[in-house]
Amino acid sequence: MTNSASRAAGLTPSTLQQLIQDERGPRLLDVRTPGEFRTSHIPGAYNVPLHTLREHRAELLAHLDEDVVLICRSGARAAQAEQALAEAGLPNLRVLDGGMMAWEAAGAPVNRGPERWDMERQVRLIAGSVVLITGVVGLLVPGVHLIGTAIGAGLTYAALSNTCAMGMLLAKLPYNRGPRTDIRAVVASLRDQS
Repeated sequence: MTNSASRAAGLTPSTLQQLIQDERGPRLLDVRTPGEFRTSHIPGAYNVPLHTLREHRAELLAHLDEDVVLICRSGARAAQAEQALAEAGLPNLRVLDGGMMAWEAAGAPVNRGPERWDMERQVRLIAGSVVLITGVVGLLVPGVHLIGTAIGAGLTYAALSNTCAMGMLLAKLPYNRGPRTDIRAVVASLRDQS
């Protein structure tokens, strides 16, 4: 049995809404990029992008002693965050089933900011464009189509490994970074809310 199979099940949006309404609801950590977080997030959530969470999980652990719900767009990055925090020894972790997509579909409250394309849509645009362009150019220049084949292989690996190198690269672009997450400010907020 894998670690992910032995962990607690996720939360449905309706169950999370009920928990938030309680006086001491769970801590909500949104592991999307700052740009995605600014577009829409659950009120009261803390933005700790996945790469920042992995890098500073020891600092976060001291302030995450109660239930923690991890949130991303669809649940994949939140599951990776869950694994990283569980390996560091944090119990009481859950993932919002379906992520922000399910939360918004349920009509749950959302804080909105400027609209941005989510990471998955950006990956589809870049991968599709590269495949299209190399396919067309490959009609004139032999071998160029192999670039599209390599992109296809990368996307296949991304699906099988539940990681995405292209998404990680796109997350580093200024458009997706937004204001850098200040881990000290997040830790101070977590400490103040204890």
